[in-house]
Amino acid sequence: MLLILAVILIALAFEYVNGFHDTANAIATCVSTKVMTPRQAIILASVFNLIGALTFTAVAKTVGKGLVSAESVTLVTILCALVGAIVWNLFTWRIGLPSSSSHALIGGLCGAALASAHGETSVIYWQTGLWAKVIAPMMIAPAVGLLGGFLIMGLLLRFLRGARPLPVNRAFARLQWLSSAWMSFSHGTNDAQKTMGIITLTLVTASTKTHAFDNLPYWLGFLQTPEFDIAPWVKVVCAVTMASGTAAGGWRIIKTMGQKVVKMQPIHGFAAQSTAAAIIETATHFGMPLSTTHVISGSIMGVGSAKRLNAVKWGVVGHMVWAWLLTLPVTALLSYVFQVALRGIGWAG
Repeated sequence: MLLILAVILIALAFEYVNGFHDTANAIATCVSTKVMTPRQAIILASVFNLIGALTFTAVAKTVGKGLVSAESVTLVTILCALVGAIVWNLFTWRIGLPSSSSHALIGGLCGAALASAHGETSVIYWQTGLWAKVIAPMMIAPAVGLLGGFLIMGLLLRFLRGARPLPVNRAFARLQWLSSAWMSFSHGTNDAQKTMGIITLTLVTASTKTHAFDNLPYWLGFLQTPEFDIAPWVKVVCAVTMASGTAAGGWRIIKTMGQKVVKMQPIHGFAAQSTAAAIIETATHFGMPLSTTHVISGSIMGVGSAKRLNAVKWGVVGHMVWAWLLTLPVTALLSYVFQVALRGIGWAG
């Protein structure tokens, strides 16, 4: 029972880190355009992250049962997956580099499951899971974000050609409150779902493999999950935890996303956030654990490119792309090593 509680607490620690690590996805543009104060932006992002996190479960089910074989998963497997993801998230946050918390968790789960299965690669659902719902969207989403941001920004510039800058800025400053709320909501619908899936996987594993819940008192019956259904209490706890992490802020990454990629005004922030939110919600509908970091980054690049290509600081973009490419393999390796190490001291079979 102690191990179960430890895994759940570490999963919530990941959710909290995810919250402050990915705050920049929702609020970097509105802070950099000075539409909101940092405090206002964080409050708005926290509230709408919370609402979004309570809304959907399709992504949670993909993460919990659509990527690796449940037969290869133990409580220690989940523990190692979470630790690998948290280590990578803290490292990239420390150096102010936007990376994907989603891919960190997915990479960690795949690496730990592979180690649990003693290197048997069939435990990973390569085609239907990892490729179709993670790797392909990882490559497509930033490109769609870039193209969408470019087109929307181009249309706005064409439509408003000749308009006076001051009224335009005032109008889009108001509209950016709406786009920030939408972006925060969509972030919650996708990102908070991953930890919901991991906690549910923990409960199902504990029920079916260790039978830890067989003799629980009735008042702890909420822990029992014989089927892979996301319990209401799991939704609430994960949503509140992510919102709390969001409220803590992630200023290092906010600075990178909001100031170092491209200089923006309210119209650019509105275009980037609206593009990203639409893409993320579409992915959520299909149960794809999308990287919100990748999407908003691509949208910001597209909006900047619509101004002029050299408006985007492509050197900074290059560093971000490297982080994106490394996240899956590095977290898989970290979690694999953690799992092997724990097996070496008798903690895992």
